[in-house]
Amino acid sequence: MRGKSWTGLIMGAMMRRSKVGAEGDGVQFETLGSRVLEFKGFDTFPKPDLVENVVLTSDEVTALCPVTGQPDWYTVEVAYQPRGLCLESKCFKLYLQSFRQKGLFCEALASDICLELAGVLNPHAIEVRIVQKPRGGVTIEPVARWWACVRGDGREVAGG
Repeated sequence: MRGKSWTGLIMGAMMRRSKVGAEGDGVQFETLGSRVLEFKGFDTFPKPDLVENVVLTSDEVTALCPVTGQPDWYTVEVAYQPRGLCLESKCFKLYLQSFRQKGLFCEALASDICLELAGVLNPHAIEVRIVQKPRGGVTIEPVARWWACVRGDGREVAGG
């Protein structure tokens, strides 16, 4: 192994097996699995009989700061009381990834997610809690809530 470093050997092997990369950049990598999927809509399934609460959490959410254009990192927790439908987790993950290139304040992100999921699921209630990872020593934690209200005549209307 004289004259060659481990890094050089690994990079050489990767370049020989390469299939994907920008032309002329000198470095290419082999892709593993399929390309990133795009969010194409929500998938739901019927609520199982005994399920009263569902909580979905992801700490792999990013969006762009609308002021600086820098990425902000979030933990998003969605808790809802299903009425008839539950949300499939893969489409939820893809939905959250769809914010990656959007410029949003985290308060708006919480509100947007809450309203969109309330429209799709029509739950009894839903709460979206976001924790923005600190930037400049400041953590922001907005909470957005939506619930179905029952009017005096017994009809349900959206609340929030």
